[in-house]
Amino acid sequence: MTDRNQAIIRTSAVGIAVNMLLVVFKAIVGFVAGSIAIVMDAVNNLSDVLSSVITIVGTRLSAKPADKEHPFGHGRIEYFSAILIAVLVLVAGISSLIESIRKIIHPAPPEYSTLSLIIITVAIAVKIVLGRYVKRRGNDLGSDALKASGADALFDAVVTTGTLFAALLMIFTHIDLDGIVGGLIACVVIKAGYEMLSTPVNQLLGTPVPEALKEKIIDEVLEEPDVNGVFDVILNYYGPSTIIGSLHVSVLDTTPLREVHLLTRHISDKLWQRHGIIVTVGIYAINTNERDQQLRIAVLHEAINQPHVTLCHAFYVFEDKKLVTIDIIPDRTVTDDNKFQKAMTRHLEQTFPAYHFDVDIDHIY
Repeated sequence: MTDRNQAIIRTSAVGIAVNMLLVVFKAIVGFVAGSIAIVMDAVNNLSDVLSSVITIVGTRLSAKPADKEHPFGHGRIEYFSAILIAVLVLVAGISSLIESIRKIIHPAPPEYSTLSLIIITVAIAVKIVLGRYVKRRGNDLGSDALKASGADALFDAVVTTGTLFAALLMIFTHIDLDGIVGGLIACVVIKAGYEMLSTPVNQLLGTPVPEALKEKIIDEVLEEPDVNGVFDVILNYYGPSTIIGSLHVSVLDTTPLREVHLLTRHISDKLWQRHGIIVTVGIYAINTNERDQQLRIAVLHEAINQPHVTLCHAFYVFEDKKLVTIDIIPDRTVTDDNKFQKAMTRHLEQTFPAYHFDVDIDHIY
């Protein structure tokens, strides 16, 4: 198991211990005082315990090595862990809302003691400290599950603050807002649970890597002396610490094949050593003949000035075959790639009748 996974488990264990203490104290105070808001707060903390257990189990499972059925490893299990935690938050919020509505319909004013108020105040402070700690560790370790748990703990502090407000209002004004405050808190928790679902769900659906990381990778690949351009960068998450993908680089067509071989291996090794990214490197050739370069300028200028075209690359002319290859990237208004490809091919062959065109419609992933 990696140091990262061990750190996630240790952080989750801290969360379990703290939340179990809060569950016990809040449950006792809630039942003694007859406060639905405090009881639901205790239930919410109990869901936090289960969240931390799920995080630990998910982290252990995600650390399993790749096998025949899962050649890219099991890292995406962490996303499922984060989703389960978010679902638990939603369930806790919905349950709290239902109970709060019942309390509003059938009110039973709670009775608070000085000890109960002290426990509630301490619980708020503990939850703020715990939430900030777990969320910071989640950011440091790149763990969506920990970040979700930390955010949940901070929302718990908001929840408990609401119950404290209701208790003080009841003591000093005898106005019973226990059910109303519980309902408002439940709505906040439900909203938080919904938002917590977004990151892991998007990761499973295939969200792109951060733009800053993509640009950094392109800059690092361009540092290679034989590389003239970097294109078609496709990177996919297979867990928070596993990124697999591909990219293309352009080199002069006079570059010896043995040098191209070394170049692709060097790029792959560099990205693995610096970022832990597994990448396959493809090659585009650049014509060095002056006549071919003039044709390249003319074709690219013609293509880029067509409606809906944003970028062009991968140009190469095979003069002996009178064949030109080119990749064209359209804007997002183009929804029929096949139709657009045929239209661009037809236009370029009409504009440059001496050549046939092999046009690929590409996209920025």
